[in-house]
Amino acid sequence: MSAGIDWEALTEAATQVRQNAHAPYSNFKVGAAIQANGTIFVGCNVENASYPVGLCAERAALAAVIAAGKRKIEAVVITADRPITPCGMCRQALAEFNPEVPLLMISEQVEAQATLGQLLPDPFA
Repeated sequence: MSAGIDWEALTEAATQVRQNAHAPYSNFKVGAAIQANGTIFVGCNVENASYPVGLCAERAALAAVIAAGKRKIEAVVITADRPITPCGMCRQALAEFNPEVPLLMISEQVEAQATLGQLLPDPFA
């Protein structure tokens, strides 16, 4: 994958934050870590009884990136019970900052890699 990315630290951060997820309805916890401007930011999914109010881990991490004043998204790691890709909303949200960001999607035993451009070849602009 991309040079200059600390994939091990990103994976550890995503794995750790996943434990904080609030997933009482699906019991499907997700953690995400984004490297932006050389710094790691994390987020986890936060479910809500009113389904659309919930927040995906990737957008939670992205909000932390933006709140810290960063904009250069360099890499994303997503952890869950199985490797999952970002949902459509998360793909579009990430594309605002780097439409070709490399993604690592992992579980305990399985790993998948892609770029955001492979998953969302024609984002809204």
